[in-house]
Amino acid sequence: MMAYSTADIRNIALVGPAGAGKTLLAEALLLEGGAIRSRGSLERGTTACDFDPQERALQHSLDAAIVHFDVDGCRINLIDTPGTADFVGRSLSMLEAVETAAVVVSAATGLEPVTQRMMEFARDRELCRIIVINKIDARDAHPERVLAELREAFGRECLPLNLPAKGRERVIDCFFQPGDGEPEFGAVAAAHTEIIDQVVEVDEKLMALYLEQGEDLSPEQLHDPFEQALREGHLVPVCFVSAETGAGVRELTQILARLMPNPLEGNPPPFLRGTGAQAERVRVTQNSDDHVIAHVFKVNIDPFVGRLGVLRVHQGTLRSGAQLFVGDARKPIKAAHLYQLQGKEHTEVPRAIPG
Repeated sequence: MMAYSTADIRNIALVGPAGAGKTLLAEALLLEGGAIRSRGSLERGTTACDFDPQERALQHSLDAAIVHFDVDGCRINLIDTPGTADFVGRSLSMLEAVETAAVVVSAATGLEPVTQRMMEFARDRELCRIIVINKIDARDAHPERVLAELREAFGRECLPLNLPAKGRERVIDCFFQPGDGEPEFGAVAAAHTEIIDQVVEVDEKLMALYLEQGEDLSPEQLHDPFEQALREGHLVPVCFVSAETGAGVRELTQILARLMPNPLEGNPPPFLRGTGAQAERVRVTQNSDDHVIAHVFKVNIDPFVGRLGVLRVHQGTLRSGAQLFVGDARKPIKAAHLYQLQGKEHTEVPRAIPG
């Protein structure tokens, strides 16, 4: 049985251009979360997400892979997506299954066309967005310049939650507990103030309290307006990381668990009943006791298991052997087995809750 509830789940898609380091970042997160014992290698073909023989040969992702890990009682469901232009469609379809799009950008190459497309699609789909600037350890990395490029392209709402420091061997927190030390660029106190100011703008009562107190608000006081700012696109957090050295990886796991929305906090998916002008919006409750509403966002052909429909449960509790209707079909299908995916591994589970 699952030891977590819908409120404990975080669904996140790693999207962005090829070469940004999404697969190795997923590997670093899995290692930090204790889901794997050692970090895999693209060169050796041992990563959890690139398990297809062709992916191993080419050393880059051709299809999306689903993995998970736990952080402080939260279940992080992570989708690693391909970044080459030929497979962008596969990446976009994965965004329908998550509340958060984590757009990964290389500190060496900066803003690319795929970055722009993913940011715009996630915005139009009303997903919460976070930008992860990876490869800060690279010799030709320019994290300060890349941050400026992102803010120019996507607006002043792109604000850093941490900053590189100590020769980019670590990052300094600018939100939870602003750390000591000298960042490579910018100022921790100024970054902290910018985030607080941006968040309280969406909550008049909290803004009044902030102005009256004349001092910092706690992360607990900021949680709900922070989620609202994410939902409304009023805030796009930026964090720095090196999947290669591990700098900023632990901090990123905390950001995903503590700040990214759970399925109850994210914007609801736009389910419709009917077609064309007659289509009507269907309200999804996220209640585990209601009838099941789920979305199949990917189909796998497994040589041993057969055809696998990868789905996201949005409402109700799906159990093994349940009868399901696809669309307006009158004849049900049977969900014979339910599996939890960890890359190429399948673990059978008795049920799936919303999220």
